[in-house]
Amino acid sequence: MHSVSLKQLKEHFKLEVITPGIDLSNKFISLPEVNRPGLLLAGYNEFFEAGRIQIVGKVEYSYMLKMNRVQRTRNLRKLFAHKIPCLVISRELEVFDDMLNAAIEFDVPLLRWNSTTTDFIAEVLSWLKVHLAPRITLHGVLVDIYGEGTLIMGESGIGKSETAMELIRRGHRLVADDAVEIKKVSNQTLFGTCPEVIRYFMELRGIGVIDVRRMFGVQSVKETQNIDLVIKLENWDPKKEYDRLGMEDNYMEILGNKVVCQEIPIRPGRNLAIICEAAAINFRQKKMGYNSASILIERKINEGTL
Repeated sequence: MHSVSLKQLKEHFKLEVITPGIDLSNKFISLPEVNRPGLLLAGYNEFFEAGRIQIVGKVEYSYMLKMNRVQRTRNLRKLFAHKIPCLVISRELEVFDDMLNAAIEFDVPLLRWNSTTTDFIAEVLSWLKVHLAPRITLHGVLVDIYGEGTLIMGESGIGKSETAMELIRRGHRLVADDAVEIKKVSNQTLFGTCPEVIRYFMELRGIGVIDVRRMFGVQSVKETQNIDLVIKLENWDPKKEYDRLGMEDNYMEILGNKVVCQEIPIRPGRNLAIICEAAAINFRQKKMGYNSASILIERKINEGTL
């Protein structure tokens, strides 16, 4: 299971640390969810998920103001005794002394956000889903072609990097070469990136390793990209029947998500970069509701030639 440290959370959202004596780098979050502990503060403890970030907004704060000190201290101690990862107070609200004391006693960090609770929840959920998403590393090259994240796959030495190099020369952007780290952000979205140690480097057989960003400029690379299309390069097999019309899409499953996959046979004289461009443009047209194969067949039917 993946996790992120509270130090990363604090630095990304520029949160104020109210308990500086607690080391945030040793505290981790492993659930991409948050919770507002209003029911627990009211005394209802069942089904409480202690592994979530706990957030106190204006509603919870106003409720605690109406409690007497003994009741508030008791309920706050119950909350912190669950060993929650942290408690975030929004709207720069003042911290109760008994809240601070309980946090220190149970070694739970207190953090403060300077804006509304709704804003923080929306932003932190999006951030957590990316950082805690299920992930896998696949062998291939990921290129942004006209805004479509295209994962080029195939056996070693078939020409993936050479194809990507020509695409870069034609103005497209490299995301990852050789190792593509893929994260499942949702049931519809896959993010692709490159391990930091090899980011923006590419290996070309006979030449060696090149730095794409230095050679072609920062406009030629991109850190992350949605994976929209998979192109599989394979050696031409004369016994295999390849799709000539493209009426129906084939799919490849990655982390449970289905991604459109097109198999392109390799043969001398084929310009793979242009073919990949055409595949990306055709894929975008289909997303916009235009299917060239369907239009062609419809015309032939109307003319009586099919």
